[in-house]
Amino acid sequence: MKSNSKAVKGFTLIELLVVIAIIGILVALLLAVLGGAKAKAQRIVCVNNLRQINLGVRMYSDDSNDKAPNPIGVSHPYDAYKELMKSYVGLRGKSSERDKVFACLADAFYFDYWLNFDYPKPLQGYVPESVCSRSRSDYSSYLFNAGNLMTDRQGKNISRPGIAGLSMSSIKHPARTVLVAEVPALIPFSWHQPQRPLYIISTKYCPNAIFNNAMNVVSFVDGHVSYIKMYWNSALGPAAVSGNYDPPDGYDYQWSPN
Repeated sequence: MKSNSKAVKGFTLIELLVVIAIIGILVALLLAVLGGAKAKAQRIVCVNNLRQINLGVRMYSDDSNDKAPNPIGVSHPYDAYKELMKSYVGLRGKSSERDKVFACLADAFYFDYWLNFDYPKPLQGYVPESVCSRSRSDYSSYLFNAGNLMTDRQGKNISRPGIAGLSMSSIKHPARTVLVAEVPALIPFSWHQPQRPLYIISTKYCPNAIFNNAMNVVSFVDGHVSYIKMYWNSALGPAAVSGNYDPPDGYDYQWSPN
């Protein structure tokens, strides 16, 4: 007796490999889209944070005879501004990790060559910890343009650009002059577009994360906030971070008030 059933043809090995490859490509594309959407959402939050902080600094200045914050007598005036103006963004009491307006969502790592003040303690290099989780940074992902207050160990001014203590109305280019920016903008590296180090400071210590045209969120004296590229002069070496000098033509910011 003959059977009417028909043999079921299965996939060949090549067909299975093609299907797996297509699925892999689709998954990769989906992850890229999701990753891009997440990064964009983080930048939007960061932009909104800096708008609020910028407004708080301006309100502080309005109540201080038009003067920008002037945190003198501190070792790191770049982040000491927060204590002066945080009440203008609704914060009271001691700073903490709960100060969400000062926390960039992309702030997930730093490089210990810049933030380690415990020399000769060995440097850790890449540290998977947010800057805003550190008490040393006053729990903030953002720094004030206060390079003009930096001094050496003898207390002499280092002659860096900055606007701390200046009259806001005296700043000649408010649409170009930085008010408050993400921490990496002064170095620069990027939380939003991380890149591999260009070279190594020392194989014994940590990689140099500085690179030219790093993308950062920056607020300006006139109140607007932009996602822009930061200039780094590689000829000056790793210690010459971008916050120490104004960029050449072609960049959309400056640190100096003139």
